[in-house]
Amino acid sequence: MILHVDMDAFFASVEKLDNPELADKCVIVGGVSDRGVVSAASYEARKFGVRSAMPMYRARRMCPHGVFVSPRGWRYTEISRVVMDILRAFSPLVEPVSIDEAYVDISGCENLFGGPENIGRQVKEKIRVRTGLSCSVGIAPVKFLAKIASDMDKPDGLVVISPEQVSDFLEDLPVSRVPGVGRVSGEVLSRLGIQTLGDVKKYGEAGLIRHLGKFGTRLVELARGIDRSGVKPVRPVKSVSSEKTLTENTRDKVYLKKYLLEQAEDVGRQLRGKKLRAKTVFIKIKHSDFTQATRQAPLPHPSHSAEFLYRAAADLLDAYSLDRPVRLVGLGATELIDAQTPVQQELFRDPSDAPGKWEKIDTALDAIRKKFGTGGIRRAGSKKENG
Repeated sequence: MILHVDMDAFFASVEKLDNPELADKCVIVGGVSDRGVVSAASYEARKFGVRSAMPMYRARRMCPHGVFVSPRGWRYTEISRVVMDILRAFSPLVEPVSIDEAYVDISGCENLFGGPENIGRQVKEKIRVRTGLSCSVGIAPVKFLAKIASDMDKPDGLVVISPEQVSDFLEDLPVSRVPGVGRVSGEVLSRLGIQTLGDVKKYGEAGLIRHLGKFGTRLVELARGIDRSGVKPVRPVKSVSSEKTLTENTRDKVYLKKYLLEQAEDVGRQLRGKKLRAKTVFIKIKHSDFTQATRQAPLPHPSHSAEFLYRAAADLLDAYSLDRPVRLVGLGATELIDAQTPVQQELFRDPSDAPGKWEKIDTALDAIRKKFGTGGIRRAGSKKENG
């Protein structure tokens, strides 16, 4: 049996957790600018039609009385780590698929924790006690059904699909609920008269392959309750990034660097939280005409220091020709290695500029922020301080 955990309105719920005054309010995470998009919406806000990825100006029109909050990636990551640690206490086979959801293979765990439903209740209770947040849990013999089950009784739900129930459940399951069926494939299936996975079995594999290619084969397997994608506990982080849609278009590099400094702080904090260092820094620039460019450069040595991330990003921006106004800027780190990996230091580096010094400063800043919040201390020159 496979368990799927999905935190309920995660970003918005964290904001409510940290600010009790937001309880029962329409909380919309995504920043205060009309130019951004919604990262998350509380269930109160969803009643007004607000959804993730919706343009912020539309969210404001649909829910003008909502509380609009800028995302705090470091805080969401902090709680996500607690949730993942809880899941690993039940099984070593945990596959995080995003910051707020994961699969857990609980096969063979019955002797320790009881049956699937009992395990699901224990997971929910431990997450509630440790984080103060609710989650929805789905349990089924295969991954795609576990994910569907976790979405059937939100928020704070628990749905178990036993092996004996799978066949009947699949017969009436709308294909629109199947992971991987998007707008285009959904339209194709609709034209073929296929509305449920029961219809898929009746249509036949050859015809579906003709219309959908390889996905036709997968759809037939799912209709038969076959999902070959088992829980994969090792999902190495390939990159970490932070980006921001600006309140107004600009070609002012000094102004853009203030955002880069703030983003370097965020990316460095994420790297330290994951115990990683980066070998390469990249910047992302989206222009007013929505064309996009990225530039990258290696660091002198692997680091998770905000100072070194920012310097590399600022150099990349200086070398980039801003022939059009910019509407979004981002900073990221890639080629990540374990922070414990030995690093060759430069023999004649200025001691005042040693990477160890800056990393100690960042660690001290992390401790201050953890105790007093993100507003407890900021670097001079950051966007939040000067903007």
